[in-house]
Amino acid sequence: MKIWLDGGLQDTDSARVSVFDHGLTVGDGVFETVKAQEGRPFALTRHLDRLTRSARGLGLPDPDLDEVRRACAAVLEANPVPLGRLRITYTGGYGPLGSDRGEHGPTLVVALGGTTRRADTTAVVTVPWTRNERGAVTGLKTTSYAENVVALARAHEHGATEALFGNTVGQLCEGTGSNVFVVLDGEIHTPPLHSGCLAGITRALTVEWTGAHETDLPLEVLGRAEEVFLTSTLRDVQAVHRVDDRELPGAPGPVTAKAMRVFEERAGDDLDP
Repeated sequence: MKIWLDGGLQDTDSARVSVFDHGLTVGDGVFETVKAQEGRPFALTRHLDRLTRSARGLGLPDPDLDEVRRACAAVLEANPVPLGRLRITYTGGYGPLGSDRGEHGPTLVVALGGTTRRADTTAVVTVPWTRNERGAVTGLKTTSYAENVVALARAHEHGATEALFGNTVGQLCEGTGSNVFVVLDGEIHTPPLHSGCLAGITRALTVEWTGAHETDLPLEVLGRAEEVFLTSTLRDVQAVHRVDDRELPGAPGPVTAKAMRVFEERAGDDLDP
């Protein structure tokens, strides 16, 4: 496998990032995960726009998007896979062993890993920890992912593939790597961005293409929603058949099934919507 590191392709066995890189020492970095099918990235422009927003939110220099595009193209060409996870990582670069940044400039890594199509339905659990909707990095896709690692491990312990968070005021927020939608009285709702959730690319497209409502929702809505589904780069739209101990028989339900179909059709018509 070949990856892009600071200006060119390198073999994965020889590519090295400094142990003093701020992305490693303090999690000072941002990233994007882009779905790639047969060497073609999906919604790359939207992902790069969010990469820039996240970088600005951390106070990092704007990434050189022309270089990022070249890097993505080079990595995809060098590593042909039917379905891939294209990972763009952009960090504060070489720095001191503390929160202050160094003067060496940022690090850019683009890598690709093969993946498989997700199942049509999945199980989720809620976790006792909260998202902070007022935090300094709320809404930014940063490399500080330890909280998600812990929550996802909890989900796996309970036979689920995702963990869902409430926020500090008890509202439904998001998953560790997904956005969540619920169906109430036949209509689709998802938490608004001020709940503290990430502005997911697939979330935004799903809202646009299905007419979903952005609604403040209590975490307890998961106990009465007619249908529940997740969205993310690699899940697209995925139905939920179990929330904690609550089964949702017949998943995907009719509203979710339509959302899945609409997303697949619209995404197939335009690779960079």
